[in-house]
Amino acid sequence: MLDKNGIAKRIAKEVKDGYYVNLGIGIPTLVANFVRDDIEVEFQSENGVLGMGPFPFEGEEDADIINAGKQTITTLPGASFFDSATSFSMIRGKHVDLTILGAMEVAENGDIANWKIPGKMVKGMGGAMDLVASAENIIVAMMHTNKRGASKLLKKCSLPLTGVGCVKKIVTNLAVLEITSEGFKLLERAPGVTVDDIKNATEGTLIVEGEIPEMQLS
Repeated sequence: MLDKNGIAKRIAKEVKDGYYVNLGIGIPTLVANFVRDDIEVEFQSENGVLGMGPFPFEGEEDADIINAGKQTITTLPGASFFDSATSFSMIRGKHVDLTILGAMEVAENGDIANWKIPGKMVKGMGGAMDLVASAENIIVAMMHTNKRGASKLLKKCSLPLTGVGCVKKIVTNLAVLEITSEGFKLLERAPGVTVDDIKNATEGTLIVEGEIPEMQLS
């Protein structure tokens, strides 16, 4: 089973040379720490940063340099800062190659709910709806179940939707799954996790074909 860093490390393997990548709040922000040194990637944050690097070491933080989740970040040589209008022009103009988001629920058809829990106060929907409406390649980073042990990979989302039929792939603490027309297709299982473990943790339709390999994180 993976922890949050393990999920981020596995998603980093999906990042290709030359990509422009938007990192959402939560687990996705950790992905920048694990991208290969031999490729060039531009990480974008919707608050107006292009060229984010790994998180700073303790004592080296600059409170003025933050991501969309208000976490302190580092920037790489050549990084740029700009206003929200420019940032969302990049997003809505489909200039981002890969979007990595967290989620509270994902449905087997690719619907995603990640912005509101009814009855809980929220500051706003943020940029998530723009991201899922504009991006063509969306990977979700999330825990497979909630704190009560209930599945977060569902036949149909119960929470207010952020986007419809937009998710392409999901990486959880248990597995890597692809959204298909038939449901969640199991691609890889986390170290120490069995296919039965994944079946028991997945409410939506799970497609298992042949021998499922264990994730390779190195």
